[in-house]
Amino acid sequence: MPPENVRPTRLVLLQTRRRIGLAKRGLNLLKLKRSALIAEFFDLSKEAMRLRGDLAQRVARGYEAIRVAEMMEGTTRLENISLLLPEIAPIGVSTKNVMGVKTPQVQRGAYAPVSSAALLDLPTSIHEAIYHFQGIYQVVLDIAEKENALRRLLLEIEKTKRRASAIENVLIPRLQDTVRYIKFRFDEMERDSFSMLKTVKRKMEQEEAAGVGA
Repeated sequence: MPPENVRPTRLVLLQTRRRIGLAKRGLNLLKLKRSALIAEFFDLSKEAMRLRGDLAQRVARGYEAIRVAEMMEGTTRLENISLLLPEIAPIGVSTKNVMGVKTPQVQRGAYAPVSSAALLDLPTSIHEAIYHFQGIYQVVLDIAEKENALRRLLLEIEKTKRRASAIENVLIPRLQDTVRYIKFRFDEMERDSFSMLKTVKRKMEQEEAAGVGA
C-alpha cells in the first residue's frame, strides 16, 4: 500500500534515504548499548549473588554469636545492654551512573555517639555479636544497592529493546516502502513520458506524411 502524503520527488527520495541511513546507525548503537547493558546486568547479578551468599553466612554467625552471648550473660543482661548500644543515623542516598542508567548509591549511616564508659565493660561475647551484626548491616545495604541497580538496568534493557525493535521492524521498513513507492512513481512517470513522446512523434510523422501527399 503506497505511503500517505508522500510527494514523489527526488528531494524526498534523498531525504528518505538519509533517514534510513540515520535509522540504521541508531539501530546499531541501540544494539551495542543493549549488549553492554546485558553484560553489566550479568556482572551485577554475580556480585549480588555473591553478597547474598555472604549475607547468609554472616547471619548464621551473627545469630550464633547472640546465642553464645545469651548463654554467657543471660537474657535479661543482654536486653539491658542492648539499650545502651548506639543507634544508626539515617541512610543517605545519592545517584551514580551505570551504563547511562542512574542508580541509587547508598551512603552508610554512621553510628550515633555513645558514652565510651557505657560500653567499656561489655563482655567479649557481646562485642563479638555487635561486630557480626555491623557486618550484616553493611552487606544488607550493599545487596539493596545492587538489586535496585539490577531492576533499573533490566527496565533500561527492555526500553532499549523496544526502541530497537520499533526502528528495525516499523520505522526502517516504512521508510523503505516510501523509497520503493517514489521509485515506482518515477518509473511510472518515465513510462508515461516515453509513451507521450512516441505519440507526439507518430502524430508529427503522420502530419509530415500528409503534407507530402498534398
